[in-house]
Amino acid sequence: MKRIILILAALVLLLPTQACAKKKGGKHVIGFYNVENLFDVLHDEGKNDYEYLPEGANEWTEDKYAVKLKNIAQVLADIKAETGVWHTVLGLAEVENRHVLEDLLKEPAVVKANYKIVHYESPDRRGIDCALLYNPARMKVVDSACLPYDFNTSIPITTYNKQEQADFRTRDVLMVHGIIDGEHFAFYVCHFPSRRGDKGLDLRARAAEIVYQHTQLMAQKYPGIKCVVMGDMNDNPQDESLSGYLHGRRTVQEVKKGDFFNPFWVMLDNGIGSLYYRGNPNIFDDILVSETLVNARKGSLGIEKLDNGYYGRVFEKPYMTQQSGQYKGTPFRTFSNGKFIAGYSDHYPTYIVLKKQ
Repeated sequence: MKRIILILAALVLLLPTQACAKKKGGKHVIGFYNVENLFDVLHDEGKNDYEYLPEGANEWTEDKYAVKLKNIAQVLADIKAETGVWHTVLGLAEVENRHVLEDLLKEPAVVKANYKIVHYESPDRRGIDCALLYNPARMKVVDSACLPYDFNTSIPITTYNKQEQADFRTRDVLMVHGIIDGEHFAFYVCHFPSRRGDKGLDLRARAAEIVYQHTQLMAQKYPGIKCVVMGDMNDNPQDESLSGYLHGRRTVQEVKKGDFFNPFWVMLDNGIGSLYYRGNPNIFDDILVSETLVNARKGSLGIEKLDNGYYGRVFEKPYMTQQSGQYKGTPFRTFSNGKFIAGYSDHYPTYIVLKKQ
């Protein structure tokens, strides 16, 4: 009897350790969200942020800014409610500065996430940047860098002449190198150059080339590293920038060494969108994973198929969607026809899940 009691006591002591191990080795949510012009109400020197000032065209006030912060925080909290865990990594686009990120993380809905920030100012003339939030309990940041946009390429650039190229300013790509569960990762947060009618395809091709070349350098430096490229690409998965220059593939079966898998390609084929133009779905908010995450060795982190039958999720809820009017069924944006309508963003967020294989 005494022996049985000792065995039971040992098992009880072991349970918390096993629970902690399970929690540490659980799933990792990796997401992206274009938060649509997250500006504070103060002017930043050198930025064209005048429409987001109290006296500007949008009459941007502390009250409106507070609504915007609360809305974004609600979305992040609801993703946590759906997945059961806070994002390990969350890329953001269209943030003005570090200050707006710090304000966002003070929101009651997300304060428990304990996110940390990686952010650099970019040369974009409007002043919008990319940023990365991460859970320091689940990822250790090794280093980070900005990848500036340049025209040192063999791609024929027809959108701009040489002088226009010299004057061109856009968002840098944010690269964050981290370690998750003992494995090296490189995360790239992108906001590729915007569409300009029929022009700009070459600009986005060059942006994709910059990212891809850096992923290959990281793969040489850290053999087996797992790369995740996310962002507002201003292109759909099948477009040349992503399928060609970034080597994005539609299915896991097509992925070879050096390729990336884009789980949102099949979703778009099936009519799912992260934003809409003239009623038609688009997915610009992509998350692509390297072959090392598709063909992950046993016991290491790999991309997981979700309950929706896909390897990715476009997160949308009725409160995030226009319920009436001209834009019914599309993301519930902050402004419509110049009027503040207290929405969330003109993009839905996206996410993938990584788990031990």
